Amino acid sequence: MSSQSTTDAEVPTEDGAIRSFSVDVPQEDLDDLRRRIAATRLPEKETVEDQSQGVQLATMQELVRYWGTDYDLRRFEARLNALPQFMTEIEALDIHFIHVKSPHENALPLIITHGWPGSVIEMLKVVGPLTDPTAHGGSAEDAFDLVVPSIPGYGFSGKPATTGWDPAHIAGAWVVLMKRLGYTKFVAQGGDWGASITDLMGAQAAPELLGIHSNMPGTVAPDVSKALATGAPAPDGLSADEQRAYEQLSFLYTKGIGYATEMALRPQTLYGIADSPVGLAAWMLDHDAQSYEEIARAFEGNPVGDLTRDEILDNITLTWVTNTGVSSGRLYWENKLGFFDVKGVTVPAALSVFPRELYQAPRSWAERAYPNLIYFNEVDRGNHFAAWQEPDLFTTEVRAGFRSLR
Repeated sequence: MSSQSTTDAEVPTEDGAIRSFSVDVPQEDLDDLRRRIAATRLPEKETVEDQSQGVQLATMQELVRYWGTDYDLRRFEARLNALPQFMTEIEALDIHFIHVKSPHENALPLIITHGWPGSVIEMLKVVGPLTDPTAHGGSAEDAFDLVVPSIPGYGFSGKPATTGWDPAHIAGAWVVLMKRLGYTKFVAQGGDWGASITDLMGAQAAPELLGIHSNMPGTVAPDVSKALATGAPAPDGLSADEQRAYEQLSFLYTKGIGYATEMALRPQTLYGIADSPVGLAAWMLDHDAQSYEEIARAFEGNPVGDLTRDEILDNITLTWVTNTGVSSGRLYWENKLGFFDVKGVTVPAALSVFPRELYQAPRSWAERAYPNLIYFNEVDRGNHFAAWQEPDLFTTEVRAGFRSLR
């Protein structure tokens, strides 16, 4: 599956070796994947014409056809191996990460965290623009040294064998990682689980952390969160933007987050996604209604932005060959905090709101949730998978968000 070695390319500055890493999937694993795809037993067509019953048969039929015949199963491997990858052990757990240093002086160190059902695959198209902006139409003053880790239980990071690796614990581990790489000052960015982890870094406020950027802000106050949890009417006095956000979150919690409920309560029950690649694919496609609409378009040959069928299958194939469908889901079981709730961030915070995110965070909520709000912008396109779907726009937002902290 991989090869590792100690390398002079990375020199640890405190206890904890850093090993070079590359992906090498055994051919027999890929042959087995193709056999399983070919042997897929699909159900009958849904009894409605829309997506209200879940991932539609036509989408899965095209996914099975393309994944089983035309897709290059080593595509994700080649893309990862084109970048410098490493392993280091933190609290007895292997952490996989990409580390790309900028060719520009005074680059700002940045750690970016992915989410579920994503992986470091989500971030591959922003690596070049963030680390070498002059090669991508930007300014050298906006350069970053970039660290992109795999969350424990995801991709090539280790799978926790005991409880305790919740988002707050991971937030602390990321500070250890950045300090181990020699960074005494850095910033952090995230969406989905990465947003929660990054917010918690901002709440823990390690002295090395200059600030954070989120594309899924945690702005929901306790009274609003309580009303959402109980199905109560929205609190009185909400503005139009706040009412819109409340209605979006109410829909999400009642009809749009079934996968999260299952993984939060019974993640170990999902043996089917460890045994069937197509079962895993369907589970990963059904993250949220708006993202699924655009993923389905990719398999119809009409992708929205960079969220193409190859990109989607890179991520699913990585999850399959590492058998991390269940281990990644346990993060929902570990988490005890509301996804969108205020986390108590005190460091400078920059926020970007994408129009097809799970909810549109109102500026009024953001200003209360992030008392040191240094940047807030609503952009005109993009969904929950911001870096993956709109890498140029995402890059522009990250540069703008952190510019005042340099």
